[in-house]
Amino acid sequence: MPNIKSAKKRHRQSLERRARNRSAKSHLKTAIKKLREAVEGKNFDEAKTQYVDLCKLLDQTASKKIIHVNKASRAKSRLSSYIKKASIAATAA
Repeated sequence: MPNIKSAKKRHRQSLERRARNRSAKSHLKTAIKKLREAVEGKNFDEAKTQYVDLCKLLDQTASKKIIHVNKASRAKSRLSSYIKKASIAATAA
């Protein structure tokens, strides 16, 4: 534990930031999970609206530097292709 006053403050701040970042990451993971469930349930209209909201959420967390910008971009790309492939497979079957 820190002894110096400024180090104590820095420790408090880091704990607050850690809690905020963990909450944001958890919210993001839950949103991705819900989108995947919608696609697996063949509910593509809902999945597309969730995808738009998820893209916004990914961009926000990336702009706050909670996740890397490239990670957000990669997630958007992969989820978009996931939705498209699933919808094509569902219409073909």
